Amino acid sequence: MSERVVSSARRPEEAPSELSLRPRTLPEYIGQEKVVENLKVLLEASQARGEALDHILLYGPPGLGKTCLAYVIAAEMGVNIKVTSGPVVERPGDLAAILTNLRKGDILFVDEVHRLSRVVEEILYPAMEDYALDIMIGKGPAARSIRIKLPRFTLIGATTRIAMITNPLRDRFGVVCRLDFYTQPAMETIVRRSARILQIPIDEDGVYEIASRARGTPRVANRLLKRVRDYAQVRGDGVIDTAISREALEMLEVDQLGLDNSDRRVLHTLVVKFEGGPVGLDTLAASLSEDADTIMDVYEPYLLQLGFIERTPRGRVATRRAYEHLGQPYNSEQGQQATFFS
Repeated sequence: MSERVVSSARRPEEAPSELSLRPRTLPEYIGQEKVVENLKVLLEASQARGEALDHILLYGPPGLGKTCLAYVIAAEMGVNIKVTSGPVVERPGDLAAILTNLRKGDILFVDEVHRLSRVVEEILYPAMEDYALDIMIGKGPAARSIRIKLPRFTLIGATTRIAMITNPLRDRFGVVCRLDFYTQPAMETIVRRSARILQIPIDEDGVYEIASRARGTPRVANRLLKRVRDYAQVRGDGVIDTAISREALEMLEVDQLGLDNSDRRVLHTLVVKFEGGPVGLDTLAASLSEDADTIMDVYEPYLLQLGFIERTPRGRVATRRAYEHLGQPYNSEQGQQATFFS
């Protein structure tokens, strides 16, 4: 799945270039205006009081800048940031080692926080609430608990699946921010900025073509920009214009809305094989030879954003827009039936 050019998943080989393209401060951070404005107030108030920030939960689809925003917050506060992820912290001892090395005001960023084990979560509760670490020493009747005081730190958790976070953990975050897909103007600003940093010659039409097919996701925009740059160097004069960008993106099989073959296959199966639905998630996944979680986490968010599919109690339903995009005739009676059951 990560090999798709429009995948929002992070690739290890892209880490160096991603780092160079990341904004360093809140004024440099493009888009997510409501989130940024709320964070500005939070940062200014915390700095004025000389206190650590409240714990922050960032959620939304992958590739929208949750990790980047955590680094920006740390830079704005002038504190250190320690980075880990839910699957990495397997045992309470792993978390205890991280927490005891934090200093006052430091930020602990936990990516995929919904994947923390319940045992580790139990250690995290008093750490977040009371800034204390409860450790059991010994076994059996001789076992005893000791409490270690921790400096006031800030936990920033990031997740793509907020529903999978337990209520006790979610309730301990003082600030919850949702990151949404970026608007077309924001995407154009991101492409323009990345091209300037990478020293890629590009005109405004080229910026528009790449931004409009980047699925409202900065990570995808930067990846497409680099692939189109390669095409421009080999098949053109090195400058990204309308013709070059369209040719390159057509070769990558990314259409005008940012859908690739995998996305179109999902729509085609729903529209043609199941006559627009409704069809259950497991049935759809089996027909595509994909995992149900992959359908829900990878394909659906952007298709829902475009209004191509709907989730109903009876299953997934293709909308009129999906039919039009695939060039298929739309059955209005079927659309009314889907609306009735939803």
